[in-house]
Amino acid sequence: MPGPHPVEGSVGVSGMSTCLEGLKEAHGRPWPKELIALGPEESAQQMVLRRIQELSDSDQQDPFMLADLDMLASRHQAFCQALPQVSPFYAVKCNSSPWVLRVLAALGTGFDCASQVELEQVLGLGVAPSRIIYANPCKPASHIRYAARHGVQLLTFNSEEELTKVAQHHPGARLLLRLRTQDSQSTFPLSTKFGASLEACGHLLTSARDLGLAVVGASFHVGSNCQTPQSFTQAIADCRCVFEMGRGAGHDMSCLDIGGGFPGTEDSGPKFEEMARVISAALAQDFPEERGVKVIAEPGRFYMESVCTAAVNIIAKKAVLEPGGSQKLMYYLNDGHYGSFRLGHREPVPRVPIVVKVRGPLQPQESSPLP
Repeated sequence: MPGPHPVEGSVGVSGMSTCLEGLKEAHGRPWPKELIALGPEESAQQMVLRRIQELSDSDQQDPFMLADLDMLASRHQAFCQALPQVSPFYAVKCNSSPWVLRVLAALGTGFDCASQVELEQVLGLGVAPSRIIYANPCKPASHIRYAARHGVQLLTFNSEEELTKVAQHHPGARLLLRLRTQDSQSTFPLSTKFGASLEACGHLLTSARDLGLAVVGASFHVGSNCQTPQSFTQAIADCRCVFEMGRGAGHDMSCLDIGGGFPGTEDSGPKFEEMARVISAALAQDFPEERGVKVIAEPGRFYMESVCTAAVNIIAKKAVLEPGGSQKLMYYLNDGHYGSFRLGHREPVPRVPIVVKVRGPLQPQESSPLP
């Protein structure tokens, strides 16, 4: 894959809020090597300026990432206050930095893991297996065996093939049936890939019973960055039907996973508080507290999008002559669509950079055309 990533325009880029999915390899290119936790007395902007100065003094140009862990704790508190009847299981895929996972573990969240690597990360922090859901309905057999060996009991499924694998490799699992939802108004729809139709659920529940497996509830995901809170209303009502079918098949249905889809910022789209009110009303209607059903969720974007700030370097530029004779400048960054911003091309949200230039003491600039 290419190294620098071309960006059209007339401004540089030094820092912006972003939601990234862990400090991992993406399309063969590494994420920024550093995730720096902010101190209690320092803002993200102050830290960006100080770190850039340190890197300039050491002749380094590597991008870096900042995490405001106080903001992370505040986001957790906001979620729990708005949905006190729902236990958050943080989606590790959203940002798997050890700093982030340690803070959330200390706050008492559960964790939504989608792979053996994520299970290893969370278990390695001393998190009890009971605080983990292996929420991937299409798992390799070796990963299922790993979950069984390490006591991770709560798994999702959406097909007979998955039931067969679980019966062979983790017969003591507690299963949630993943339900397909209407998610066409989400930034990242997931139901074309994951989830069983409501019509197929009865057969899957019977098949699980015949294999001697315990289905304990249902799950769904309305898609990342859901734009229609009412999607939760229909999905929760559909899950009530699945619970009734499950009990009819002899299963003890006691857990509902409402997935993710919560907004990370309030710049556009529905506000989180509005979404929480819709969810609370739907739960009161279909899963009132006196029924004793445990309700969990998988927030990721909601926790992280306003917590992280990326700082990148403009490492090259060139002038491009347009067909009409006008000139356009292209700037090349050392992080971009093949790294921290690899999901950005699918986001309708405009990314507004904050430019930092060396003019004596470093100061942020609103915009700054480069010569």
